[in-house]
Amino acid sequence: MSKPISPSILTEGRRNIPFSPPDITDIEINEVVDTLKSGWITTGPKTKLLEKKIAEFTNTSMAVCLNSATAAMELTLRVLGVGPGDEVITSAYTYTASASVIDHVGAKIILVDTAENSFQMDYEQLEKAITPNTKVIIPVDLAGVMCDYDKIFEIVERRRSNFHPNNELQEAFGRVVVLADAAHSFGATYKGKQSGEVADFTSFSFHAVKNFTTGEGGAVTWRDIPGIENEYIYKQYMLLSLHGQSKDALAKTKLGAWEYDIVSPAYKCNMTDIVASIGLGQMERYPLILERRRQIIEKYNSGLIDCEVDVLKHYGDNFSSSGHLYLVRLLDKDEEYRNKVIEKMAELGIATNVHYKPLPMHTAYKKLGFDIKDYPNAFDMYRNEITLPLHTMLSDEDVEYVIKSLDRVLKEVVSDDSHVG
Repeated sequence: MSKPISPSILTEGRRNIPFSPPDITDIEINEVVDTLKSGWITTGPKTKLLEKKIAEFTNTSMAVCLNSATAAMELTLRVLGVGPGDEVITSAYTYTASASVIDHVGAKIILVDTAENSFQMDYEQLEKAITPNTKVIIPVDLAGVMCDYDKIFEIVERRRSNFHPNNELQEAFGRVVVLADAAHSFGATYKGKQSGEVADFTSFSFHAVKNFTTGEGGAVTWRDIPGIENEYIYKQYMLLSLHGQSKDALAKTKLGAWEYDIVSPAYKCNMTDIVASIGLGQMERYPLILERRRQIIEKYNSGLIDCEVDVLKHYGDNFSSSGHLYLVRLLDKDEEYRNKVIEKMAELGIATNVHYKPLPMHTAYKKLGFDIKDYPNAFDMYRNEITLPLHTMLSDEDVEYVIKSLDRVLKEVVSDDSHVG
C-alpha cells in the first residue's frame, strides 16, 4: 500500500515536465527553410554536408547518413555479409532494434546477460558466447555511456583463431567485428576517443528524443580497414539504402546522366536534405547542448545524494557520456514499487520512463525461445530502474522540482514486504 501524496506538493508550484522534448531553435528552422526554398529536398548536398561534418566530429574518414540507427545497423550487417548460419551477439538489456536487425538478415540472435549491478554486458559471458559461427558483436552504449571497448577487443582478439570469414571484408578483419549500438552515445568519449572512432563500425540514432536530432534519422561511421577502400564501403551503403540503384538522385540530375542500373534488389532508407538540415543546425549548437546536459546531470547527482538510490555514472577519468538518459535504481525495491513511484511522479506533472524492459520479457523474443529466467542480472537492473527527465529544455528550477518531488515520493510511497527485493 502507498500513502497519497500530500496536497501541498500537488498544488504549490506544480510544474509540467515532459520526458524528452526536442530542442529546436531558429537555427534549425532556418536551415530547413533554406532547404525548402532551394528546390532540393531529398538526398542531396545538405545530406552530404552532414555526413562530412559527422565524420569530422567523430574523427573518422567517412560517414553515411540514413533514415535511422536501425537501418545503419542492419545495412552494416549486410555490408559485412552476415546472414543465415551466422550468429550475432548483443545485450539482453537494450531496445529491440539492437537484436531485431540480426533477425532481419537471417542470422541467429545471441543475447548475453548484464554483469551484476551493471547495465553493460557481462564480458565473461560474452566471451563464452562466441562460437565459430559468430560474426559480429553489438555492444550497447546505454544512456550515452560507452562500453568497455578495450575488454571487448581483447575478447575478439583472443578468439581470433575460431573466426571463420565468409567473404573478403570479413577476411580483412580476421576476427569477430565490433558494431557499436551507439544510438545514445553521439558526442561521448572513451579514453580520449570520440564515439564513432572506437568500434569497427558505429551506429548513431538521431531520433526526436535523442541529444542530437534530425527528427528521424541516423548515421554510421567506421574505422579505416586495412586493404579496403573507404569509398568502396561508402558505395555499398549507398547501393543498399537506395534500391541497389547505381546512381542517386543527385547524380542523375547531371545533364545527360539519366541512365542507371539496379545491381541488387535492395532497400530504401536514405536520409533526406530536409532531415539533414535539422542536423546541420544541431551541429552548430551541439557543444553547448552537451555541456548543458552535463550541468543537469551534476545537479541531479548532488541533489539525490541523500536519497536511497543508485545512479548511473556518466563521467570519469577516462570516459565522458553524451548525457542522454539519467538512470536511477530504487535500491532494494521491485517492479510494483517502481511503477507506483512512476505514477506518483506523473501526478506531480513529471514524466518518467524505464530503460529498458529486457528483451526476453517481450512477446517477440519469448517466441524466439528466450526466457528472462536465464538473464537474472538484466531483470534485477530493470525491476527497480526509473529514468528521470534529462533534456536541454529543463531549467535549473525544473531540475530542483524533479529532485524534491522524487525525494518526497520515495518517502511517502511506503512499501510492504512484497515491494522489497
